[in-house]
Amino acid sequence: MRSLGRRPAGARLERIKTSPRWAGDRFRNVEPILPGLRDANVSMPTLGEFLCGGERRVPRGPLPSMNPLETWVKPPASGLRATWLGHSTVLIEVDGLRLLTDPIWGPRASPSRYAGPKRYQPVPVRLRKMPPVDLVIVSHDHYDHLDYPTIRELAKLEVPFVTSLGVGAHLEAWGVPPERIVELDWWEAHSLPNSELTVTAAPSQHFSGRGLHDRNATLWSSLVIRSPRHAVFFSGDTGLTTQYQTIRERLGPFDLVMLEVGAFHPAWGDIHLGPENALKALTLLGGGTFLPVHWGTFSLAMHAWDQPAEALLELGPKAGARLLMPRLGEPVEPAHAQDPKPWWRAVDATPSEPEPHTLSPDTLPTAVPWPMD
Repeated sequence: MRSLGRRPAGARLERIKTSPRWAGDRFRNVEPILPGLRDANVSMPTLGEFLCGGERRVPRGPLPSMNPLETWVKPPASGLRATWLGHSTVLIEVDGLRLLTDPIWGPRASPSRYAGPKRYQPVPVRLRKMPPVDLVIVSHDHYDHLDYPTIRELAKLEVPFVTSLGVGAHLEAWGVPPERIVELDWWEAHSLPNSELTVTAAPSQHFSGRGLHDRNATLWSSLVIRSPRHAVFFSGDTGLTTQYQTIRERLGPFDLVMLEVGAFHPAWGDIHLGPENALKALTLLGGGTFLPVHWGTFSLAMHAWDQPAEALLELGPKAGARLLMPRLGEPVEPAHAQDPKPWWRAVDATPSEPEPHTLSPDTLPTAVPWPMD
């Protein structure tokens, strides 16, 4: 299956071996896991529980969304604008440049077109209708962040990629020329040619892999986008780590902070934030307007689909967070952020029934890491 990608080899592997994160045969998280992140009294969910457990894991119907194409024609008044397109895919407009994070337009977060977590929310804009993008940023190689059909389409364009160390092997395997790929280890930076914009890879606490035999063969990162006027933090996937304080000291402060809030579980507390730990991470990063990502598109955990949003709406004001919770496809400027409104609540008020989100265990491809995200 080409969607599994390719393991790093040759000069790429030799470079990987020089990374302080490389442990001889794979990458590793370097910071100790904070006490209490992983609930010792809760076991890992079984595959059956992942496929069939939980309630209200998908909405009753499509979420409210808007077409941003008309708004994108006009530059943001403040110089910085973000459009959440679903899951961790965000179009960031900063000082005249457009950047796209973890683009996924494919129908499933899976190596297969026929099995695995199915998208329940379409992207507000077709990929072919997207305006020209100056840079694509990929945080790590999991299926809900590195999407084979999307990369195949983007490979046809002239857009460059910045990603974590080793992930370029997948991109090359899917048709992206090597001269358009920049791979970064933590604290390494790339300056976009003919611009004043830099992208820096920073620590996160997660893992990688697309199959049974490539666990942690590539690196995972958070990323910082900085122009002369603005700075944006993008978490990728991560658990809570004190390294966020170091990121603030070295790369902050931030105008916009994008943190993952969905697909969490008590047994995954070291590799995913969830709403409560996202707010703690925001504090460690020194604040900034907070755009929650990694929810509202796929069912990747047992919690209700809207639980992350409801938790943030309740806890955010108590934590002093400046929340930015737009509808899908709604371009918003952090400088002009307004109090969030629970637009998602109208969805389950409709009488329609959702498509089944579960699969029997024997239909799931065997070449899938666990957890899958």
